[in-house]
Amino acid sequence: MEGADEFMKYRSPLVSRYASKEMAYNFSDRKKFTTWRKLWIYLAKAEKALGLLITDAQILEMETHAEEIDFAMAAEEEHKLRHDVMAHVHTYAHCCPTAAPIIHLGATSCYVGDNTDLIMLRDGFDILLPKLARVIDRLANFADKYAQLPTLGFTHYQPAQLTTVGKRACLWLQDLVMDMRNLQRARDDLRFRGVKGTTGTQASFLQLFQGDYNKVEELDRMVTEMAGFKKAYLVTGQTYSRKVDIDCLSNLASLGATVHKICTDIRLLANLKEIEEPFEKEQIGSSAMPYKRNPMRSERCCSLARHLVVLIADPLQTASVQWLERSLDDSANRRISLPESFLTADIILSTLQNITEGLVVYPKVIERHIRHELPFMATENIIMAMVKAGGNRQDCHEKIRVLSQEAAAVVKQEGGDNDLLARVQRDPYFTPILEQLDALLDPKTFIGCAPRQVLFASRLQGFCQRRCARF
Repeated sequence: MEGADEFMKYRSPLVSRYASKEMAYNFSDRKKFTTWRKLWIYLAKAEKALGLLITDAQILEMETHAEEIDFAMAAEEEHKLRHDVMAHVHTYAHCCPTAAPIIHLGATSCYVGDNTDLIMLRDGFDILLPKLARVIDRLANFADKYAQLPTLGFTHYQPAQLTTVGKRACLWLQDLVMDMRNLQRARDDLRFRGVKGTTGTQASFLQLFQGDYNKVEELDRMVTEMAGFKKAYLVTGQTYSRKVDIDCLSNLASLGATVHKICTDIRLLANLKEIEEPFEKEQIGSSAMPYKRNPMRSERCCSLARHLVVLIADPLQTASVQWLERSLDDSANRRISLPESFLTADIILSTLQNITEGLVVYPKVIERHIRHELPFMATENIIMAMVKAGGNRQDCHEKIRVLSQEAAAVVKQEGGDNDLLARVQRDPYFTPILEQLDALLDPKTFIGCAPRQVLFASRLQGFCQRRCARF
């Protein structure tokens, strides 16, 4: 059976399992080769407008058959010719016999290859940017909702000064906003390779236009505009500089690092049972342990983020070993690294949006953890209160130190609860401040300016709504 044959060969899980249809299509053969044909049409139109002997009938024929790609014929031609571009020139010419003489006129293979890659990169960013904006918007809502909810802060994954659940989300938000800026800049900085000829000198086009340099420049400008770009690179070899690929993929790798950190935090908090990612009604967390609610989406993001981060090594090495005007050892590598970076970023952002839209917070668990640690953190407040009541700071410090060590022994050696507060209440030395203890231990007095800092999240919402409106 023809359908069964698909299961007899490797299929990339990035496409078969994860990525969106729109991103999978963006790097598909269908889009690639129809874009090649569009570029040949743009070239023919511009060459005709600038005086070459190309007819309206030839261009109409090319436009009529632009979507009719005989992939079997193209594969057969490539097997015979060992050249993918010429295989598709012949395939296109077969259904456009009148236009056959002028298809690819004056161009090199990289005219269609590199320019199509740049179109795919640009369109890939246009798919990712609104997804990133939506993640930022969802997290901003979350941060605003929990701006006032105290929670234990952690340094070295050890309990530290309190923060709020919303403030912690703002740490994630700030990194994502940096990624938004970086991806937008990389997208806006993309230029077209344009019509540059075999080694970037435009010699073939200068010959076609009988030495008219202005027409060569106008050809480059016209085709660039028809392809939807405002500018072309001023100089190229046979290819556009492979540092462009570094610029694009380094920003995607940076996004991967951000997502890995966010989802690692969520996994740590899930272990503490303070926050959980969404869990479907019939979802199974473990085949052996029915009670488990594993943070599977966050784990998937971390897994894919690692792949996204390491993919930057490919364009770095590729750019460094391009000989003179070009060498072909970039091609096979780029067929993998460019699409995989965008496909991986795509599924990471889709999954993170799902996570951020359904994060579950357990305030009672958070409160219990605070109660367990707060007495130790409140010791400085207790000392200051005693000094205000007329006590000696050094005497009070020693009292608190001894009681803290005794309470810590109960927690660590006996597995009991933190009873420091009870010890303070029983000690006559602290009688002058007993009525203040509840106020001294109010978690909201330990969160500093965290709620005010979450105002940052509200500003981000408007920013992201404007970004989403662009696409």
